[in-house]
Amino acid sequence: MSVPGFSCPIREGFSISSFYSRTIGNFYSQKVLLYAITSRSLLPGSDPDRQTALIDLAHGWARGGVDYIQIREKDLQAADLLALARSLVTAVHEENRNTRVLVNGPAEIALTAAADGVHLPASAPAEAAEEARLAFRKAGREAIVGRSCHSLVEIREINVSLLVFAPVFEKTAKEEQTRPGVGLAALREACRAANPVPVIALGGVTSKNAAECIAAGAAGVAGIRLFLGDDWRKLRSL
Repeated sequence: MSVPGFSCPIREGFSISSFYSRTIGNFYSQKVLLYAITSRSLLPGSDPDRQTALIDLAHGWARGGVDYIQIREKDLQAADLLALARSLVTAVHEENRNTRVLVNGPAEIALTAAADGVHLPASAPAEAAEEARLAFRKAGREAIVGRSCHSLVEIREINVSLLVFAPVFEKTAKEEQTRPGVGLAALREACRAANPVPVIALGGVTSKNAAECIAAGAAGVAGIRLFLGDDWRKLRSL
């Protein structure tokens, strides 16, 4: 399944300096996709407090026009993930039916929670995308299928709706060691290899460097910390 109206254009001969000579508002009017990723572990309080805060964030993301929300709570057991996914999907749909929710988990959980699709890790087998689509089709629905990728090798011969390419810049996660970014040149090559599938840039992306990702050909930007505050709103309003 493709994502209607979105592509991953490569701006040949487009330099960062020429980009900044334009008004940034005109550039972002080309519809930059915003992709929020959940991580309740970064929120304060007990786990129930964190889940409540995450649902509040989801309301704000959808209300503010975030395009995708990926539920990435890998530590939860299936029943707990389903309960949280249901609450998040309900919150999002109350605010904005155009915001799509993807579950980083089994297609069955995504379906039961009324999510819009699934997000697959880079390590998922090649047939995982079609299996997720088939599960949705049996329920009379079409699935959006996203996938993580970290190299050109992982991009080839995959049939998904969108790709999340990371880490572009340095990535530091609470549960992981710091990983150096692969850089904008690698992002540019990834967009070329994936075309026409949209590529979303992830890993150390901020409101200050997001424009460089778009100039390199990314269709949008993703993040966890980026969406915990209000900086992401600058990218939507420009």
